[in-house]
Amino acid sequence: MPSLLRRLQRAAERDTAVTFVVGGDEVVVPWRELHEQAKGYAAALQARGVRPGDHVALLSPTTRELVTAIQATWLAGATVVVLPLPMRLSSVEEFVAQTRQRVRHADAALCLVDPELAAFVSPEPGDPPLVEIGELAAGDPAAWVRPDDDPERLVILQFTSGSTSDPKGVMLPDRVVRANLDAIAEAAKLDVDEDVVVSWLPLYHDMGLVGILTLTMSTGTALVLGAPQDFTARPARWMEWISRYGGTATAGPNFSYVLATRALKRAEGLDLSRLRIALNGAEPIDPDQVEEFVEAGRPHGLRPEAVFPAFGMAEVAIAGTFPEPLSGMQVDCVDRRVLETERYAAPVPPGTEGSRRLPILGRPVPGLEIRVVDPERGTPLRDREVGELEIRGTSVTPGYYKRPDADAELFHDGWLRTGDLAYLLDGQLVMCGRIKDVIIVGGRNVFPEDVERAVGELEGVRAGNVIAFGVEGDRGRESLVVVAETKAEDLAAVRRQVAERVREVVGIPAKDIVLVTPGTLPKTSSGKLQRGLCRRRYTEGKLVLVDA
Repeated sequence: MPSLLRRLQRAAERDTAVTFVVGGDEVVVPWRELHEQAKGYAAALQARGVRPGDHVALLSPTTRELVTAIQATWLAGATVVVLPLPMRLSSVEEFVAQTRQRVRHADAALCLVDPELAAFVSPEPGDPPLVEIGELAAGDPAAWVRPDDDPERLVILQFTSGSTSDPKGVMLPDRVVRANLDAIAEAAKLDVDEDVVVSWLPLYHDMGLVGILTLTMSTGTALVLGAPQDFTARPARWMEWISRYGGTATAGPNFSYVLATRALKRAEGLDLSRLRIALNGAEPIDPDQVEEFVEAGRPHGLRPEAVFPAFGMAEVAIAGTFPEPLSGMQVDCVDRRVLETERYAAPVPPGTEGSRRLPILGRPVPGLEIRVVDPERGTPLRDREVGELEIRGTSVTPGYYKRPDADAELFHDGWLRTGDLAYLLDGQLVMCGRIKDVIIVGGRNVFPEDVERAVGELEGVRAGNVIAFGVEGDRGRESLVVVAETKAEDLAAVRRQVAERVREVVGIPAKDIVLVTPGTLPKTSSGKLQRGLCRRRYTEGKLVLVDA
């Protein structure tokens, strides 16, 4: 299995390119040209003392220079640490503190920054040198010294998104990344001659960095790369790029498909007929919203079978399970009450009152095995019995960087513990929620996603901006709290609607309903809701109330 370095060199021999569509501009860069520039960047890094095994932190929006610097870091034999940029900047001070914390935690030898961000991370005593990415362009490709291949050398230190805890640095050696890239290519039936991958995903997130950029860069597959800020400013761009460039594969979290659905309903003259993979992942998936996207795409030639959910996580590089391409979304309809009280997915006919539809996420990608075990005893469970998902195989991380305390909880008898509640159906994965997020009320396991999804459908509540969590109530019992963003003027009416919907969905009253200012709910750098942080802000009285 060739090293990542050899794959980058081989990909550069192909007559394909990456097309940057950032800020309204289009720049086509052959992979061959980018590779040659990356060698010059790598030579500049080596001249600054970067050696194989060093960690290089990168802080930049999506640009050609950032992509070149990522490859250059690998060509220098160093580890890439792409630092996250917030989806929403609630506090400059908090962003600077978190960035500096990650740089120090990563033991970075050098920090490469976009010029416009340099002021945010000006080095303090003990910090690594700060270099603007553009300064590397002066490097001479002929001066590049190729490092030896080392399957155990870290190529990526990927910080987890921190949806339930503080972010941790996931170590991804060369062998782990290569194994997962091969698994993705096989599972997705990647055709390096015909496929055109289109993405706006941030490069500090594993789906964007590994599943999109590294996959295409190391195989020479055509890539159309936009920027997250351009997508969020006008979501229609994503679909327009797919249409204009004949995109065959793309990916995004559930919320992005909701935004794309709205754009498709207003769009005219798009051609999505070549799209064969529209992967939905990285956050809980709402089957209704997937189906709405499919229907909105039909007039534009979108094949319904091209749209499907999958499962992945940083601890396996990215890809965990994957359905058969062009199989469409498959769902399992189960009894909600039985699921919550007995942790058993009892099947019921679609449309049954009190049912819950759960997406089927496919089988493990090549090289991985999955099982579901009892969370307390660790014993394997049977089909439809809900427990903790565990994974083992070729692309599982060896652990977290400098976190032996976390590693001790990460593995069980050689299996990676995911912290996810799930069940199996004939080898296929179905997710129920995060163990730490489950709200135990009256002997029932209430999944916050159910509450959040139902409340988010109400008029006056911002869809995708609802968080439900449990707090300790009377006699140590847990109670339900719902926090929602709203722009409505009649706040009393919104509270009544939320209370009624919560009772309707879960059959229990909410202890508290909190309405907050739009844009203030805590989210990770990849857009996931941070329930733990929201709970902490609630208990500390630090939520930004809309009627304050």
